Amino acid sequence: MESLREIFRIGKGPSSSHTMGPQRAAIIFAERHPEAARFEVTLYGSLAATGEGHMTDKAIIDVLKQLAPVEIIREPEVFLPYHPNGILFRAYNSSQDLLDEWTVYSVGGGALSEGKGKDDYFHKESVYDMHTLREIQTWCEHHGRGYWEYVKQCEGEELWDYLREVWKTMQAAVERGLDSEGALPGPLNLARKAPNYFIKARGYKPSLQSRGMVYSYALAVSEENASGGTIVTAPTCGACGVVPAVLYHLSKGHEFSETKILHALATAGLFGNIVKHNASISGAEVGCQGEVGVACAMASAASCQLFGGSPSQIEYAAEMGLEHHLGMTCDPVCGLVQIPCIERNAFAACRALDAQLYASFSDGSHRVSFDHVVEVMKQTGHDIPSLYKETSAGGLAKHYPM
Repeated sequence: MESLREIFRIGKGPSSSHTMGPQRAAIIFAERHPEAARFEVTLYGSLAATGEGHMTDKAIIDVLKQLAPVEIIREPEVFLPYHPNGILFRAYNSSQDLLDEWTVYSVGGGALSEGKGKDDYFHKESVYDMHTLREIQTWCEHHGRGYWEYVKQCEGEELWDYLREVWKTMQAAVERGLDSEGALPGPLNLARKAPNYFIKARGYKPSLQSRGMVYSYALAVSEENASGGTIVTAPTCGACGVVPAVLYHLSKGHEFSETKILHALATAGLFGNIVKHNASISGAEVGCQGEVGVACAMASAASCQLFGGSPSQIEYAAEMGLEHHLGMTCDPVCGLVQIPCIERNAFAACRALDAQLYASFSDGSHRVSFDHVVEVMKQTGHDIPSLYKETSAGGLAKHYPM
């Protein structure tokens, strides 16, 4: 498994796979061909179907147009073999001769791949020597350590500086979102809700106020993402509101120290990393269960650790967080990361706290393991038709009245 830096990426929304990934690919191709007189970029599958709403075109054009004119071609019905988010870059000289072409895939969370395994340009050596939760949990229980301590052993002390920057970015996104009003970009004219939810929540008694605050924090980050603001993928842009909402709520309401929060972030990242390595965090590949579902699992694990959960209780919390999102489709209206994405973040944040509480009441023993749910999620994702996987061709995206 790769470093947690690959799960927690700091960047601008609205989509890690449809905005951050393609922009990064365009930068690489531009650096390879500064002499090009013209670029042609073909988007395939999900990128072609929802690219305009996710600002894929803009992300690519803004990079390449600094060198030469850019033509974008969309092929929404064509799915390349390796992944639904395929991109073909072509560079031409002034005589219109083809200089080079490059096929690359945006595989989720802002990551890129050429689909070549160890020969891939983006291949990174594994940072972790264990790749399943069962192995890692056994190590923790045998050595009397926590999940975050396994992360520390594999990544070293320098990771904490990066996670500190991640936490600061998450907090800033919450606070900006709570202080921003008006409509979100795009044809839906969706009004921001976070400021009103925050104000209304403060008027309730503590039992309801807590839940309302979590809603407002998740909405705040998700609305910042939808506006193209700076957020942290956790594990993706579309699911970026869940982990920050839970950790911000717990840091404010229970006064957990920064060190405790950073340890919880490490644990959250580890669980997300396991899913990314063994299944997928790409909505275009496995649906929203791989985005909001995984984010819920990450937040469930983090919060359970903060409240003193054992390795088995933390694993149980994460398992429930993912299990109860199995089969969730990705059907964004207008190809925007707004409906139903934003509300899903708010509900998943609260579900994470419920999973933490449920697991804390138990002794941690249960029948279905986190690793097994990851396997099931992967298979379920492959069984879901493509029209329900970030193509905006089915579900809410098809039937919502515009």
